[in-house]
Amino acid sequence: MEKINIILADDHALVRDGIKSLLEDETDVQVIGEAANGLEALTAIGEHEPDLLIVDIRMPEMNGIQVVEKVTRDFPEVRTLVLSMHDSEEYVVQSINAGADGYILKGASKDEFMKALHTVASGQKYYAGDVSSFIIKNFVQGTPVSPLKSVVTTDIKLTRREKQILDLVLEGLSNKDIAEKLNISKRTAEVHRFNLMKKMDVKNQMELANKAREAGL
Repeated sequence: MEKINIILADDHALVRDGIKSLLEDETDVQVIGEAANGLEALTAIGEHEPDLLIVDIRMPEMNGIQVVEKVTRDFPEVRTLVLSMHDSEEYVVQSINAGADGYILKGASKDEFMKALHTVASGQKYYAGDVSSFIIKNFVQGTPVSPLKSVVTTDIKLTRREKQILDLVLEGLSNKDIAEKLNISKRTAEVHRFNLMKKMDVKNQMELANKAREAGL
């Protein structure tokens, strides 16, 4: 059985690692490349010729919608699945207009994610949850969609130390690594991480990465 070759494009390593962890037990799927921004994604596609690109919307250099548009034009054999934390109508419709073959939210279950992945890789379309209602409204009823706007960021104020901790956590460092990097005790690093996650109202590192991106941190 041929494997589905995938490239992951997301500007947070923790998110990419989470997806890879999700896929590690799947025998028919393999991640053959990663990208931290839109330009890297296009380069990786040219080098590796994947079957599927899983791409976030909010990325530096070139956002995911721009990437999808270029892939649709220049690499028509590559399928595209947008994996986003945003369920707003404008993002969904702009993604589809750009040529995305699927759109799924980062909060989806593993079963739904795998269903989306296999559906899109097989040449079909997959749009999760409320996305379908947006499609009906905009593509069947013909309701116009405004141009893509920036996401309104959450007003989160971090201290200099909290920002240091956040940057290191997003790099994937453990409490022990953070302690050594900042020349503090492991216990102090644990307290800083706990306080940071409490302040940002998140329960795990995946949520922290998403919240940091949303807040522009």
